[in-house]
Amino acid sequence: MGVVQETLDSCSDHQVRYIVINNNLNLLDSISDIQDQRDFELIAYRNIPPTMTSTKVETPAAESQEPQYNNVDLVHFEPRHYGDWRDEFHQNGCVVIKNVISPERAEYYRDKQIQWLKNFELGFDENDESTWTTEHLPVSFKGGMYFAYAAPHEKMAWEARTEPAVVEIFEKLWETKELISSFDGMNISMPRRKDLNWSPWPHCDQNQNRKGMQAVQGLLNYAPNGPNDGGLMLMKGSSKLFDEFFKHKRESFDHEDAPPPEIKYMDLFLFSEKDVNWFKEQGCELIKVNMEPGDFVLWDSRTMHYACLPEGDQIRHVQYICMTPRRFATPEALELKKQCFENFVGTTHWPHCNIRPTKEKPMRNGEVCPKDRSEPFEKPELTDTVLRLAGVKEY
Repeated sequence: MGVVQETLDSCSDHQVRYIVINNNLNLLDSISDIQDQRDFELIAYRNIPPTMTSTKVETPAAESQEPQYNNVDLVHFEPRHYGDWRDEFHQNGCVVIKNVISPERAEYYRDKQIQWLKNFELGFDENDESTWTTEHLPVSFKGGMYFAYAAPHEKMAWEARTEPAVVEIFEKLWETKELISSFDGMNISMPRRKDLNWSPWPHCDQNQNRKGMQAVQGLLNYAPNGPNDGGLMLMKGSSKLFDEFFKHKRESFDHEDAPPPEIKYMDLFLFSEKDVNWFKEQGCELIKVNMEPGDFVLWDSRTMHYACLPEGDQIRHVQYICMTPRRFATPEALELKKQCFENFVGTTHWPHCNIRPTKEKPMRNGEVCPKDRSEPFEKPELTDTVLRLAGVKEY
């Protein structure tokens, strides 16, 4: 088994332990190993399998004692004309796809998200701005991103992932019907929050050692999202400059929301203002993505992006969704996804690797939030589509 050490992070309000084996962040035997360890966050990583391309199979180098990343392209997209949204996506690294679900369906999801906030019985009222504060809301990240409380496995989250038109987007993108999904969270951001200290956090969600397009993130938008309604900021064209930018050694920016510096966060890189300017100097454009209810936005995980808070009158409502081909995942990764699914645990944006199941608790005033829960308010229906996207059932 090699050298085993335990790393203890005491920089935040709670302690987080990581198991390191031979200098690799490693996986325990099962999620059940950490059920009773409140302060334990598990980070797991597995190499992805032999590379699948449109023309050939490539095999990455053998494992060494250092953390490994797949450093060859997983998919080669030969230059061609698609005649649909894929042309814009491959050109700019991002695209908005209109009317993926109906306005009525988007309203259904808005109502579900509002009810989810009310279920915590903290006094939140969508019609009373005085309740749009930390005191009346469950604990979130950056003022509205909800990943705790089993939120990634709420029935409404799985309903969104299994919307036929949403699945079809990823089928067309990856040119396969055999997909698996991330267990991502949602965003419900109140406008004009006065109780938050917020700052931009431009980042990308792909490690510089991974080459090519290996993950594509997305979000399904439920509410009107104009220039003053907060939302997604994207550095248009930045994905194509990913390799060029990282030709030189780059240090992730020490942002206030950065993870502990002694832990390699695998697929997160935070950009400094100098870095942002470098991309602009290369001709990239930082844009605010505006959407209507029912629209869907895709972006290559190499793309610089971040979310900004709404400043107008509209509450922001979205569900984050990411899917990749099942063939990208190892048997170990699929087993880990199965355990996450069965225990209502969320993951990163990556469906097939860098699966970080966590039992870290939402913290309120230095203590575990008394409203913390380990099961959804509404559990998902275990349809064949849900089970296949969860990686539990084979195609």
